[in-house]
Amino acid sequence: MTVTLRPAEAADLLPVGALHQRSRVAAYSSFLPAEALADPTPEAMGEYWAQRWTWERDDHLMTVAERDGALVGFSYLGPDDAGDPVTGLLNAIHLEPSERGRGVGRALMVDALANMRLRGWRRAVLWVLRDNTRARRFYERGGWSPTGRHRDEQIGEILTPQLRYTRRLPPHHPVC
Repeated sequence: MTVTLRPAEAADLLPVGALHQRSRVAAYSSFLPAEALADPTPEAMGEYWAQRWTWERDDHLMTVAERDGALVGFSYLGPDDAGDPVTGLLNAIHLEPSERGRGVGRALMVDALANMRLRGWRRAVLWVLRDNTRARRFYERGGWSPTGRHRDEQIGEILTPQLRYTRRLPPHHPVC
């Protein structure tokens, strides 16, 4: 039962969308009503990723995790949404619900941080839903800290508060 990570390809995007929707429902259903999570459909989420990847693939990186050839998670990173040139943004880590607690999320986070260092970023940031305590604990165990900044994101008809987290990235030292 080996987990491998690799850069996403165009053929991965529709399955990534379906996985993303399953992950959202599993992660957010304890604090958001089902009707808020019913939309977008898995197909619409796949189309969202296909569109987004078309526009962002030059400066963003999606990594997929596979267990024995089956998609089990993904991460997505890119430049800071506030425009800080030394900061990278971890946009997403999502897993198949059955993969939670099995090390895939940690592997995706370690990989994302390494890729951020390779891009020369010295700091990483992310946004996490305030009420997603499981995700907040996951990031805090990984060295992330809340910055005190917050914003609201619309999920269905519900405004959901998000918190910004950050962590330093040690400099990348290439092997000579």
